[in-house]
Amino acid sequence: MNIQDFINKLVDALEIEDASAVTGETVFRNLDEWSSLSVMLLIAMFDEEFEKEITDKDIKACTTVSDLYKFAVE
Repeated sequence: MNIQDFINKLVDALEIEDASAVTGETVFRNLDEWSSLSVMLLIAMFDEEFEKEITDKDIKACTTVSDLYKFAVE
């Protein structure tokens, strides 16, 4: 999986309206759609799409979409 595939999954999971605004360098917490519910959606996405567990602590350690991607593929 490349980063663009990951971004597409993230955009779908978080229901981001302007997908073109999301890049690897995007600080995901700055997205208009980011909320406390987004954390739960992100945890579910990692479980379903990557069969990988990500915790809220792991999410807090990430800053950009690229950080999340690296966590997903490692």
